[in-house]
Amino acid sequence: MELRTCGKSDIEISPMGIGCWSYGGGDYWGPQAQSDVTDVVHAALDAGINFFDTAEGYNEGRSEEALGVALKGRRHEAIIGTKVSSPDPTKIHERCEASLRRLQTDYIDIYMIHWPNDEFPIDESMAELTKLEEDGLIRAIGVSNFGLSQLTAALGTGAEITVNQLCYNLLSRAIELELLPLCIEHSVGILGYMPLLQGILTGKYKSAEEIPPMHSRFRHFRDDRPMAAHGEAGVEHELFETLEGIRNIADAENIPMSRLAITWTMAKPGITCMLVGTRNVDELKENLRAIEYTPSNNLIQQLNQLTMPLLEKMGTNLDYFTGKRTH
Repeated sequence: MELRTCGKSDIEISPMGIGCWSYGGGDYWGPQAQSDVTDVVHAALDAGINFFDTAEGYNEGRSEEALGVALKGRRHEAIIGTKVSSPDPTKIHERCEASLRRLQTDYIDIYMIHWPNDEFPIDESMAELTKLEEDGLIRAIGVSNFGLSQLTAALGTGAEITVNQLCYNLLSRAIELELLPLCIEHSVGILGYMPLLQGILTGKYKSAEEIPPMHSRFRHFRDDRPMAAHGEAGVEHELFETLEGIRNIADAENIPMSRLAITWTMAKPGITCMLVGTRNVDELKENLRAIEYTPSNNLIQQLNQLTMPLLEKMGTNLDYFTGKRTH
């Protein structure tokens, strides 16, 4: 499988990675058997997928623990990305060591700040991450969900930032307007997450009322939806018009809508890797078919044009959850 280099580092990862949020089981995704986690991890490595993304905040650390168990004996084949929940410089070192213990490894390949927090000085946070790198506890520094000014400030500290992990899919293209060009200019790789917007781009929902509350909390939906906390009117009419257009294109191509959505993201310039949540081997097999499918330039342009009105309506704010945390 083709490998892509993360930023200016020597770390090479597959264009598709495994998102491990569900691993360890929790309230958001429900139970997750360790046997399925181990089977997916081994099958992914066998297929050439080498990147696994987790976080200390996923299921209160159980995701890291489950990944650590699954990688026993094969850690050397994997690239692990994990995230510290808070950029508090007084806590970063101890949080890193806790992640190392849960992952059962003596180094983390890419260690990221999960969400920006302007309460903490970014220069002090980056200094702590740089020290972890110098001490060999991590191989590379990353950030996650950093907007234009936040990434600019982080780069201004002089720290070598390898990646920025960002929400990106056909319905959530905000990064393209300003942030993607900045990342490309500074050789910051993009790890895209939610290529299917948590199942919405599979085409299985015909109305907002069919979507579980946890997946209709995004800014695409009205703020009076359960679990929504963004304070915006939403763009539900435009959303489902766009979904119907994507479904028609997928039908014309005779492929599942989900495969079309994933391949579009992986084909976009500046994207180093797309993270796909994969809970069992059957899901992995279907996701792997997206790697085997190459969309034509004409098809990519069709999808670009179809989804542009939604992009223009939602604007440059890349925080699709609260609408407030990134800038």
